Formats: sequence, structure tokens, C-alpha cells
Amino acid sequence: MLMGFSIGTWMLLIVTVCFSGSSLLVWYAARNSGQFEDVEGVKYRMLEEESLVDVPLNVKK
Repeated sequence: MLMGFSIGTWMLLIVTVCFSGSSLLVWYAARNSGQFEDVEGVKYRMLEEESLVDVPLNVKK
């Protein structure tokens, strides 16, 4: 027993720290790449832009 904790407790602590650290790294990378910049604008752009879904397939240009 190291410092009063069993081996299972130490393993659980290490796994918890690894998961927490990796989630913080993923969040930091997403924040730096700009994924949280304009969350509301996407739904308005979807309504304003014309997409190819609206064009029938048998229309000849």
C-alpha cells in the first residue's frame, strides 16, 4: 500500500487523470480551431443559402 491507497485505487486515479487530461486537450484543440466561434450562425446560413437539394434532377441548363 502506497500512502494508504491500494493498487486498484492508484490505477483508478491514473485512469481518471488520463481521461480528464485528454478531454481538456480535445476541448482546447476545438477551441483553438474556431469550432465554438459562431454556434448560432449555422442554422441561419442553412436557411439562407440555396443548396443542390432544392434543384430537381431533370432540369437542363
